[in-house]
Amino acid sequence: MDRASDTDVPAAVSCADCEACCCRLEVLLAGEDNVPVRFTAEDRWGGSVMRRLADGWCAAVDRDTMRCVIYERRPDVCREYRMGDSDCIVERRRFFARQTDDHA
Repeated sequence: MDRASDTDVPAAVSCADCEACCCRLEVLLAGEDNVPVRFTAEDRWGGSVMRRLADGWCAAVDRDTMRCVIYERRPDVCREYRMGDSDCIVERRRFFARQTDDHA
């Protein structure tokens, strides 16, 4: 089973090619988050999380534009997640590795 190497993951990240990998992660909500209820769910431990669609995508992502439809009310964790930072790069590597495994 081949894993995506560092060379398989684009080095630079921009809005045009980010793949929105972070929009497939579970997002825990904090008490001060002001996310519209229709975009929230309860996890198996009773915590509040962003609702995810059957395919794992965050329900607040417009799949045509790949933009957050609640950008002004997005959770703090989403506000703190920075495109191209170390967390982003790690998640992109995981995403591309899964893509490689799925097509192997």
